[in-house]
Amino acid sequence: MKQIGPVKLIEGPSKSKVPFSRSLYIEGSAEKVLIDTGADSTLLKQIQADSGVDLVINTHYHPDHTRHNVLFHETEKWINTIEFHMPLTIEGIAKANGIFQEWGPEGVKKWEKEIPEIWIKSLTQINGFYEYEKQYSFGNIHVHFLHTPGHTKGFCCPYFPDLGIVFTGDYDMTSFGPWYNGTDGSIEEFISSAKRLLSLDAKYYITGHQKGTFQKNEFHHAMINYLSIIDHRDEVIEKFVQKGISFDELTRIGIFYPKHALEHSLFMTWERSGIRKHLSRLGYTVVDSEIKRIMVKK
Repeated sequence: MKQIGPVKLIEGPSKSKVPFSRSLYIEGSAEKVLIDTGADSTLLKQIQADSGVDLVINTHYHPDHTRHNVLFHETEKWINTIEFHMPLTIEGIAKANGIFQEWGPEGVKKWEKEIPEIWIKSLTQINGFYEYEKQYSFGNIHVHFLHTPGHTKGFCCPYFPDLGIVFTGDYDMTSFGPWYNGTDGSIEEFISSAKRLLSLDAKYYITGHQKGTFQKNEFHHAMINYLSIIDHRDEVIEKFVQKGISFDELTRIGIFYPKHALEHSLFMTWERSGIRKHLSRLGYTVVDSEIKRIMVKK
């Protein structure tokens, strides 16, 4: 396990690739804190057995970051204030992820049969919240929970100013690119939050997936490339729109996900939702007609 000062990085399988994530374990203080629970379950169980966990903190509600909340039955679990007050139910998640908006009540019923049971169980165990932009102290370790929306409305990046560490979570610098495809995601907020992360007085940037740890200059360079994927998506979508392609045809090309992945209803939902966001950004809207979906310039 890699460690930076009192912050230990706990990896998920396959370099913390989705559907898992990296977790942070804060030790060296009287209070043992675990941030996100998407890491390897065996490693998390070992930490629980060896040192214990007094508090679990979730940066947001997505399953790759909350999936192992269930391992810490007696432990208090917090999430950000926005998502704590969001219905952490099948219906609430369906609306936050675009399932209701794209497919209606029948789509929600179908998705309910597919949703991983562990996700709902993990969310129902959350029993408290932290406030944004406020300093919390765990022993002599100070952390600020920065509100960095874009990935989700409530998304938070824990920042340790005294240690020069920020946990950027799903601002992860992966080749997939920025993810804002839920109904509660926003392209413009994602860009704004990314710029805020670059402005921090931090030496180490720890992502929630894959690469892991960047130093500031390296992270700055990676972020430029990462955000450029948004512009590339704009260009690709605009090109197809100019050819007169319909919305349904556009959603089957594979702008975000490989074509074969779009056979999965949830990936298709996110594909559609993400494309809608880009169309809006480009000045288009999607209008239902009796025959097909068409795009009309605003």
